[in-house]
Amino acid sequence: QVQLVESGGGLVQPGGSLRLSCAASGFTFSSYAMSWYRQAPGKERELVAKISFVTYRTNYADSVKGRFTISRDNAKNTLYLQMNSLKPEDTAVYYCNTVIGGKGSWGQGTQVTVSS
Repeated sequence: QVQLVESGGGLVQPGGSLRLSCAASGFTFSSYAMSWYRQAPGKERELVAKISFVTYRTNYADSVKGRFTISRDNAKNTLYLQMNSLKPEDTAVYYCNTVIGGKGSWGQGTQVTVSS
């Protein structure tokens, strides 16, 4: 079955950087678009970034454009999110996502806390 396992979260000061990883298994990773979402306390889950599987085209939420970079390594079945110039408002649980046959799959999430 589809498994997505996020890692790389933690506590970082404003202006700092983190790189999140999502290890995928149970499906042909190279054949599907992949996304990062986040959910802050009391807020709805929102799309952060998405990467296609053929052209590697990327899309970002306006709030993270120019600061975050999504990438993928199909040889390692791994999705990444490089986060720079982090702000307190980036604090959230970050989730890896893919949609296969109309069904969305999620990892368990990784906590990112931006605080001084």
